Amino acid sequence: MTIDDPARPETPEAPPSQATKPPTTATKPSTTSTTSTTATKPPTTTWSSLRPLVLRLHFYAGVLVAPFLLVAAASGLLYALSFQAEKVVYAHELEVPVGDTTLPLSQQVNTARKVNPNGTVTAVWPGAEPGATTRVLMADPDAPEGTSTAVFVDPYTGDVRGQLPSYGSSGALPLRTWTDGLHRDLHLGDLGRNYSELAASWLWVIALGGLLLWLGRRRRNRRALFVPEGGPASRRRTLSWHGSVGLWAVTGLVLLSATGLTWSRYAGENIGVVQDGLGGATPTLTATVGGAADGSSEHEGHGGAHTGTTTAQGPDIGIDKALEAARAAGVDSPSVSVALPAEGKGYVVKETDTRFPVELDSVAVNPADGAVLDRLAFADYPLLAKLTRFGIDAHTGVFLGLFNQLALAALALSLILLILWGYRMWWLRRPGRPAGRGAWRKVPPTLLLPLLAVTALVAWFVPLLGLSLLLFLAVDLALALVSGARARSGAGRTG
Repeated sequence: MTIDDPARPETPEAPPSQATKPPTTATKPSTTSTTSTTATKPPTTTWSSLRPLVLRLHFYAGVLVAPFLLVAAASGLLYALSFQAEKVVYAHELEVPVGDTTLPLSQQVNTARKVNPNGTVTAVWPGAEPGATTRVLMADPDAPEGTSTAVFVDPYTGDVRGQLPSYGSSGALPLRTWTDGLHRDLHLGDLGRNYSELAASWLWVIALGGLLLWLGRRRRNRRALFVPEGGPASRRRTLSWHGSVGLWAVTGLVLLSATGLTWSRYAGENIGVVQDGLGGATPTLTATVGGAADGSSEHEGHGGAHTGTTTAQGPDIGIDKALEAARAAGVDSPSVSVALPAEGKGYVVKETDTRFPVELDSVAVNPADGAVLDRLAFADYPLLAKLTRFGIDAHTGVFLGLFNQLALAALALSLILLILWGYRMWWLRRPGRPAGRGAWRKVPPTLLLPLLAVTALVAWFVPLLGLSLLLFLAVDLALALVSGARARSGAGRTG
C-alpha cells in the first residue's frame, strides 16, 4: 500500500472523460444554487408581513387573557349543564302527575296568594305541557334582590308544590341563577363584570388570530387542517390538536364573544347606541289603557289579584278571560307569560317559546272589557332586533332548547382544551417568545396606517380591549428595556 501511495493522485486522471467532468460538475451546482436561491425566495406578501405581528398578539393575548377565558369557559360549562340539572334538582316543584282537568288560572293564583300573603302577584306562567306546574311570580320583600318568588301550583289539584326564587325572563331557579352569576361576575357585582367583559372583548381577537395563523401554514394536505395528528406526545401533535379543534370551534367562539358583549357594561352601551342608530331597537308594546304610548315594556305590570272583580283601578275581567282574549288575537303558543296590570295598564300576554320556529308574539288586553289594546308580532321586529334576540337567547342557552345547551357545553369544553393546549405549547417552547419584538416594523406603511386606524376604532368601541392592549404594549416595552439593559451590562463586563 505504501508503494502505491505516490500513484494515488494520478488515479482520478486515468479516464480522460472524468478528468474534465469534476470541474464542470463543481461549477454547475454553484450556478444552479444561485439560480435556485433567487427563484425560490418567497415574495413579500401581505400575510408574510402581518404574520409576525398576529403571532405576537396571539401569544400575548393567549398568555395574559387566557386565565380570564378559562374561568369564563369553566363557569359557562357549568351554566350550560345547569338547565338539565334544574329539572332533576327541582323535579318536585316543576312536575306533577297529569290529571283529567285543569283548574282556572284565577283559582291557582288565589291559592298562591294564600301561601304567600306578603307577595304581590306580577305574572303567571301556565304549564306549557301536560304534567308541568303553573308558576305564579310574586314581588316579595323577602326574596333575594333582583328575583321574584315563584310559587309552583299543581294545575290539576291546586296543591302548592313549593316556593323558590326565580330570576330573569327565562325563570332561572337558584341553581342556574348561581351558575349564571358565577359566569357573569364571579358574584362580585359590577366589579366582577369587568372580568367577563375582558374575556368577551378578547375572545374574538384570539380566535380569529389563531384561525389566520392556522390557515397561514399553507399545508399541502388540507385534511390536516381539520383532523388532528396522531403519534407520540410532542409539541407538533399538541399544535395540531390546538389548531384543528380551534378551526372547528372558531365560528361559535366568535358568536359567543359578540353576543356576550351586547349586554356588557361598557361595550354593551356602544352596541346599543349603534343598534338604535341603525333602526334595530327592539320595539315595545303599548299596554296603557287609552292607547297613549309610554315606551313601557311588555314585561311591566304589578298589581293585586285580578279574578273577575272590581279593583282600585276599575272593573277587571280577570286573568282567565284576558288569556282567552289573547288566544283569540293570535297568541296561541302553549308557552306564555301573563303579566298582570298595574294602575292604568292592561294585561300583557306574551309567547315565550324560543324553540324553532320561535313564537314570541305579544298582546295587551284591556282589563275592563277584554279589548286588545296593542299587538306586537315578532315577525314585525327589525332584522337587527331579531338577530340580537336570537344571539342573546343562544348565548343564554334558551334558544333551540337542549341542542343549544349541548352546543354551549361543547364550545366551553373546546375553549378549555384550547387554552390548556396553548399553555402546554408555551411550556414546551420555553422561554416562549414566538416572534421577536418590532414585528410591526415589517408591516408596510400602506397597510400599517389603516390597521392602526381600525385598531383605534375598535379599542374605543370595546374599551376593555383597548386598555388591555395598551397594557400589553407597556409590558412588552418594559421587557425590551430590561433585555436591553442586561445586554449592555453583559457587553460591559465582556469588554
